[in-house]
Parts: sequence; structure tokens; C-alpha cells
Amino acid sequence: METGFRKWIITITVIISAIIELIDTTIVNVSINTMSGNLAAALEDTAWVITSYAIANVIVIPMTSFLAEKIGRKQYYVGSIILFTVASALCGLSTNLWELVAFRFIQGLGGGALLSTSQAILFETFPPKDRALASGIFSLGVIIGPSIGPVLGGYIVDNASWPWIFFVNIPIGLLATVLCIIYLKPTRRANDGKPIDWLGIGFLAAGVGSLQVVLERGETDDWFSANYIIVLTVLSAISLFCFVWWELRTKYPVVNLKVLKSTTLSLSAIMTFVLGFGLFSAVFVFPLFSQRIIGYTAFQTGLMLLPGTLLAAFISPFLGKLMQKGVRPQYMVIAGFGMTAIFNFWISHSNLESGTSNFIFPLIFRGLGASLLIVPLTALAVSELAPKDIPQGAALNNMMRQMGGSFGIALVNTYIAHRAAYNRTILISHVTNYDLPTQNWLKSSTAHFISAGAASVWDASRQALAALEGTIVRQTFLMSYMDAFLLLCMLNALCIPLVLLTIRKKKVGPPVKMEGLDH
Repeated sequence: METGFRKWIITITVIISAIIELIDTTIVNVSINTMSGNLAAALEDTAWVITSYAIANVIVIPMTSFLAEKIGRKQYYVGSIILFTVASALCGLSTNLWELVAFRFIQGLGGGALLSTSQAILFETFPPKDRALASGIFSLGVIIGPSIGPVLGGYIVDNASWPWIFFVNIPIGLLATVLCIIYLKPTRRANDGKPIDWLGIGFLAAGVGSLQVVLERGETDDWFSANYIIVLTVLSAISLFCFVWWELRTKYPVVNLKVLKSTTLSLSAIMTFVLGFGLFSAVFVFPLFSQRIIGYTAFQTGLMLLPGTLLAAFISPFLGKLMQKGVRPQYMVIAGFGMTAIFNFWISHSNLESGTSNFIFPLIFRGLGASLLIVPLTALAVSELAPKDIPQGAALNNMMRQMGGSFGIALVNTYIAHRAAYNRTILISHVTNYDLPTQNWLKSSTAHFISAGAASVWDASRQALAALEGTIVRQTFLMSYMDAFLLLCMLNALCIPLVLLTIRKKKVGPPVKMEGLDH
């Protein structure tokens, strides 16, 4: 527990570390086209720049508690920041695609440690009575990171070159490293003679890594039409089954799954998975909709997301204060899922004429809903755990949010593709030579192209048909994106009954003391 200047320096440092890790989960998305051209690589291959980072993240996050105990938390945290920073520099200096993919994987290994370890350090920095406030402050990074990534990436790509999306991490990483070395208390290794659970690590890496590749690449390669997707799906299922079986029977597990005996943690993990599903999916679908259908740039899209994100970041510490004063987190979670469902329902009624004025209030509403979910779920997840189990519970909860995001993007992307095929079939069934409105539209468009200088009536009619096809495609994807928002609306609404299962339990007491983090 810290006080005064030292307390707030540590707080700012760990929040910045969490933010840069989460920014890097989305900042690359808007740069894929530029990277593909500059590195002379196919767009499908360039997507591995995103996939490799995500794989490393989800492998290392559940192991952070174990690694911090074995290495010493300060050493592990500082080492992770250094690894993340050095890998960021190497990413920017990469001269070919597969160099970049390899360095992104290393960057993900360093970055994955920053989330849970930052949370554990922050909880230890605050006294027990202020732990709910610490949850609110930690949530700043969770809210700001994924939302600010696209706008920052869009600005950098528009005004500089793609390597700078990695180079911007270097001064922040160096500053965080120096501040951690100076201000974090020294921590000791656990010299308990416990063997390292190499088998558990192997099962975890194979299972989660294979699953992540399937989720990230499945839609691109038409899922089970690709043999490697089938092989990785089977490998993932077998490895994860073996991982759970082994971790529950071994004496010294790398991931202590027994903490999931806490009903509150288990239900919170499910809700956090849905939170990640909705949070990352919305940040994925809304930019696609606004750029492909409305015609906004990546930077303009990011600016629209910014007010809601900043408002959510502003109120997060106050939500922590409310919990500290006795407001049950479940009530906030119900409000959060409700507001997020309303946001998705609201956006699902957009049309081709929608613009910024139609989106700004729903996006602010989304930001409020996200803060009402992230802050309380962070506190609720570990509220019934013993002090020694809190780091492991926090790591599992963070992994569920990241996995939820991966599942969300993969499944929503597939859902949009399937709905696009269905919606196109519905639309073109009404566009025939026998449909009077269609005939009138084609005649009017043909006349327009003739007056605009078409070489012949034949050329004008072909241009009219091409314009009709473009309108159908645009309308098809509009309907498909709206279907995706409706799906997210229903998913968030269905989580409210889960919260009611935890609300009957005893009121969450004062946050527990964190002796278990002193390793």
C-alpha cells in the first residue's frame, strides 16, 4: 500500500502500460491495407500481423499470476514492458511480412502480461477500503485502449507511415520502465521448490493458440473448407480438454482453475466474455459500417467514437467510489447490459442517409454502458476470492474478455457474411424485368447517363445496370450490419438474467487485503 506522490505515480504508470497494450490490439486494424502494399504481401497474409499478437496475448494472460510468482512481480512487470517496447521497435524496423509477424508475437507476449499485472499492482497500491476505486481507475485503460486504437492508427497512417504505429510505443515504454524501476517496491521470487508445470503450459499454448488461429482466420479461409482449420480445431479441443483435466489434478498448476469454484467469479467470467464479445465486436462493426456504407475515413470514425470513450473514462473512478460507498456492482452491471443493448438496437435502425448527428448520442450511450460493465465486473469477479487467489482470478477474468473479443469479431464477421448472402437474395428477388419500379429506375438512369455523355444507348444501359448493382450491394451490407447490431442487442439483453443469479448472494463486502500479491 502506497501514499501520496508515490501512489499516484505508480497508478499513472500502470494505467498507461495497460492502455498501450490494449491500443495495440486495435491500432493495426486500420493499417492493414497500407502494410500489405508496402511489404508486397497479400492482404490475407498481412492479417497475421493482427492474429499473431492476439495469439500471444491469450496464451500469456492466464499465466501471469504464475510467472509473477516465479520471477518476482516487479521483475516480471518491468521485463514485460521492456520486451513490449523492444518488440515494438523491431516491428517498426521490419523489412518483410514474416519478420513483422514474428515480432508482433513477441510484442504480444510482453503486452499480455501488462493487463493482469497492472491490475494486481494497482490493487496493492490502494488501501483495502479504496479497492473499488482502484477497479474504476484500472477500467480507464480497458475502456480507452480498444476505442482510441483505430483513431490513433488512422491519424498516423494518414499523416506519417505505418511503422510509426509501433514507434509511438517506444518513448512511453521507456518512461514506464524507468518509473517502475524507481517507484515499484522490490519483490522476491517464490523460492518454494515447486516444479514448473511445463505440461500445463504446453496444453494451454496448443489449445488457446490453435483456437485463436481458428477464430482469426476461419472466415477468411471459409472455415472447415480449409484442412488446417479442421486440424487446429481438433487440436484445440483435445488440448483444452487435457489442460483442464491436468490443471485440476496436478499439485502445482500453472493456472489454478479451482478459483472458478467461486460462483460469482464463474458468472462474472461469463459476463466478462459477453462484455468482450460486445465491446470488441461493436468497435469492429461500427467502423466497417461507417466507412463502407456512410463513407467516413478511419480517422473520422475514430473521432465519432472518442466522446463516448472519454465520458466513460471520466465517470469510471466515480463508479468505483459508488461501489466503495455500498452500491452493489450487480445493479450497475444490469444498467450496463441494458444500455449496451439499447445502443445496439438504436444503431440497428440506421439507413443510408444517417450521419454524425444520428450516431453521436448512441455512441455516448454506448460509452456509459461500457463503463457500467467494465468497472463493476472487474470488482465483482474477485469479490469473494481469498487474497492469494485474487491475481489468478483477475488473470482468468482478463483472459475471458480477450477471448470474448476474439470470438465476437470472428462470429460477427461470419454472421455478416451469411446475412449478406441472405439479404442479397431477398433484394434481387424484387429486382426483375417485370418489376415496374425497377423498369422505371433503369429508364431514368439510362437517360441520365446518355445526357451525361455516354457513347451509346448500350453503354448508358450498362452504366445504369452497374449503378443498380452498386445500390443493391450497398443496401445488402447496410441490412447485414444492422442485423449484426440486433444480434449484439439480444446477446447483451440475455445477460441480465445471469446478473440476477449473483444479486441474490450476500452483499459484496469491503475489498480484501492483497497479501497474496507480495511475491
